[in-house]
Amino acid sequence: MHTRSRSADSDAPYQSLSTRVPTSLEEPTPAAAIQADAPVEEYEDGVPVMPPLVSPRIRWIHFVLGCAVLLPWNVMITATPFFLARVKGSSVQNLFSSYLSVSFTLSNFSFLAHATASTKTTSPARTVQWATLNIASLNFLLTLSTFFTPPAGLFAAFVLLSGIAMAAAGSYLQTSVVAVASLFGPSVMQSVMSGQAAVAIVISAVQLLSATASVHTTDDLLVAAAESDAAAERSARVFFALSTLFLFCAAAANAWMTRMSAYKAVVHEPKTQRRAWTRRLSQSLGEERAFFEESEHVTVPDTKDRILEVARRNVIYEVAVAYVFVVTLSVYPPITISVRPVSPTFNPLIFSSMHFLLFNVGDFAGRYLCSFPLLLIWSSKRLLALSLARTLFIPLFLACNVNAGAPTLVNSDFLFFAILFAFGLSNGYVSSLCMMSAPSLEHNPRLKGRREDVDIAATVVSFCLVGGLVLGSVASFGVKATMCRCNPFVG
Repeated sequence: MHTRSRSADSDAPYQSLSTRVPTSLEEPTPAAAIQADAPVEEYEDGVPVMPPLVSPRIRWIHFVLGCAVLLPWNVMITATPFFLARVKGSSVQNLFSSYLSVSFTLSNFSFLAHATASTKTTSPARTVQWATLNIASLNFLLTLSTFFTPPAGLFAAFVLLSGIAMAAAGSYLQTSVVAVASLFGPSVMQSVMSGQAAVAIVISAVQLLSATASVHTTDDLLVAAAESDAAAERSARVFFALSTLFLFCAAAANAWMTRMSAYKAVVHEPKTQRRAWTRRLSQSLGEERAFFEESEHVTVPDTKDRILEVARRNVIYEVAVAYVFVVTLSVYPPITISVRPVSPTFNPLIFSSMHFLLFNVGDFAGRYLCSFPLLLIWSSKRLLALSLARTLFIPLFLACNVNAGAPTLVNSDFLFFAILFAFGLSNGYVSSLCMMSAPSLEHNPRLKGRREDVDIAATVVSFCLVGGLVLGSVASFGVKATMCRCNPFVG
């Protein structure tokens, strides 16, 4: 028998399970006690059959964790002007940003494969804590590096190795955060995606402010170049230090969340509660048999087989989200940072800083649009079409001022920034929709109502996202060859 109860207290859904069970399962809740805006809980056999409602605290903490997930990548690419200043004159100068992108994303992809396969065997809370603190330590080392000037080759090796180590730790952080967020539903997943874009805005804004405050106009080109390099160094030092502090705060927020009863109820859900939830779901879908029988002899498929099966069913979503980042990483930042201002009054350092900020603002705006129901697209085929359409941005960027002295079709700084903003907007919008749709029981019929596959679907589509980053980084060499008509591996 089903009993529906409501609570006017916003914290009620997060009390212990024993306090939420009605005193009498035979007697329905009086109509007078029902309020229009009160959260709803379903019960069957004395246990909730639907997961607890999502607290704003859960969404905000996942927003912070989303920031932490993408912080390592944004730190590395936003600090590109500083890295390029330190390797100036070396053999890797022209291709350093491409090598950085490839090494970071390839490491992220490799470790993410292991993290995805071990989703069910590791504790997400401990993984998040371990990964966050490790990334914070690496950021602290990068902060220290701004006070020394080692040989260009040694510095390049240090940056690449730091990026690889951060990508490795970030792989486990990303998998754990996405897996937990998927259990809370699309709204929490959207918070994670928005957090990833928000941190990029903050970092690039800090970089722009630091660069603007540090740059001084001069007619001496050598002095101007030296001042630009010094400004890049000071800017990098500020956001490396702020990133370190933020990661320690994210670790504290995660520790707080794991002590919440809502987190325990969803992530460490008892077997009887999970079985009741699934039985209720199967009945609502009109199925004759529950996915989990009362018999204890029911076997669950091997985790690897389940991962492959879920990946096969969600292949359209996975291709769509991967191709979004294939296009993005093929030009951003290796090609877009090569665009020079048309106006002679535009300082190159400020121009590149504004370029990062505008892309990140557009990316965040695209992810924020996914919080409006009227703008949501759940169809896998439509999302794939939108993803493929972003290919048009590649020739648009190549038509900008990427080759000094060569004729350009886009001969306007404002138009370049407008294209860049649209590029970021589409990146955030389409990728967030894919990440929200793939693990959604309500909107993805390919999951067939199997809640036990929700976190697997989320981690697999997240893995494909990183796969797109890897392919896009490799593709950037081909795009650069088209741009400069040269061997892209030697500049």
